[in-house]
Amino acid sequence: MKKFTSVFTTAGAAALLAAGMSFSGAAMAQGDEGLSDSAKAGKEIAFGRGAGNCLACHQIQGGNLAGNIGPALIAMKARYPEREDLKAVIYDARDKFGAQTIMPPFGANNILNDEEIENIVDFLYTL
Repeated sequence: MKKFTSVFTTAGAAALLAAGMSFSGAAMAQGDEGLSDSAKAGKEIAFGRGAGNCLACHQIQGGNLAGNIGPALIAMKARYPEREDLKAVIYDARDKFGAQTIMPPFGANNILNDEEIENIVDFLYTL
């Protein structure tokens, strides 16, 4: 049983590494071409290790050293077709997910201002 677990762990790690490499490789090819100025600003906030720091918890196409506490930020426009719903989650996720959520209330705690949240939503809608 121990040998099986060891083989599975190695194979699983290899599969995850390969998936991650293709995930980030596609994003690197895309770059910032075609992004609006607002989406570029949102990407900078999301990828920055300062106020936004979305990569601390989420995998985002093109991001390095992503966390895995929160869900991968993919197909965001399909997941949140109403822009106001996505903005509300970023502003204060407690309203949607309850007090036990670990996502910081970026707007409610003045970590990000309204314009920065708008920029992040513009960026997330490109994913």
